[in-house]
Amino acid sequence: MPGAIYAEGLVKTFGDVRALDGVDLDVPEGTVLGLLGPNGAGKTTAVRVLTTLLQPDSGRAVVAGIDVLKHPNEVRRSIGLSGQFAAVDEYLTGRENLQMVGQLYQLSAKRAKARAAELLERFSLADAADRTAKTYSGGMRRRLDLAAALVVSPPVMFMDEPTTGLDPRNRQALWEVIQELVAGGTTLLLTTQYLEEADHLAHDICVIDHGKVIARGTSDQLKAQTGGERVEVVVHEPDMIAPARDVLARYGVAGIGHGEVSVENHTRKLTVPVTGGAKLLAEVIRDLDTVGVEIDDIGLRRPTLDDVFISLTGHAAELGDEENGGAAQDGTARNQARKEAAK
Repeated sequence: MPGAIYAEGLVKTFGDVRALDGVDLDVPEGTVLGLLGPNGAGKTTAVRVLTTLLQPDSGRAVVAGIDVLKHPNEVRRSIGLSGQFAAVDEYLTGRENLQMVGQLYQLSAKRAKARAAELLERFSLADAADRTAKTYSGGMRRRLDLAAALVVSPPVMFMDEPTTGLDPRNRQALWEVIQELVAGGTTLLLTTQYLEEADHLAHDICVIDHGKVIARGTSDQLKAQTGGERVEVVVHEPDMIAPARDVLARYGVAGIGHGEVSVENHTRKLTVPVTGGAKLLAEVIRDLDTVGVEIDDIGLRRPTLDDVFISLTGHAAELGDEENGGAAQDGTARNQARKEAAK
């Protein structure tokens, strides 16, 4: 039985650009799917299709048991969406924005007012509640938009890079909100460029690149696919990099990150994928000492999602995914969708 969010063979093109190239997704109820990928990979396009803001060229999508293409208004009544660009009315106060959303979804005036107060407090906006949104900073607008998406506690949530622009304290606060929602049964699809965010929040992770799903699994499964442990060495002097590389190359595991020693010349750090744990680390230290390499630091670590991302896509994650120039229109589109859903 399909999950709370289900997609099969989604295709979407913009001119010569194939933004989605047969994307399949299945998110079980009450779980978080982290959707990762480099800029322009198709993440935002997928979210826009699943939330009825964009029609696919082909494929099928079902959200909360409702066919996205056949019954878009019913889908809108069952979801919350926070995108990369805040969907707020800048001429209303923060409080008025949230009360308006509540009343659009047919909450009583009393309940909409109470819910607005709860969310303003939760997102640290209570002190600015009666200021117009146009006086808010970018981070405050993001928090107000997130609050608006949660006014009616929808069973399915889509968050497209929700913490971009938030400071660490507010990012942590949002993580706590997400965990509370999921504990209460909400299903969430989360796109993010903060890989530690996906590591912390997502039950499963899907990596998308050039419109295709290139990997999926739990965080631990993807890390295991990338390889086991890494030895990291920081040498004392730049001229010790070459002999240290020769030593570490003996321990590199073929097939894991190509078994090659990576070097960061500016930090004098060398890294190589290995197997063998602490015992191997002692051997590396001994061999470096034998050839006269003085080290400032050495350690053994497991791969991170950053390693997974680089291994799969060929480069590190980058902030600011505005696919095909369309994401900037999402704020207006989401406001219109909210109004249509409430009809």
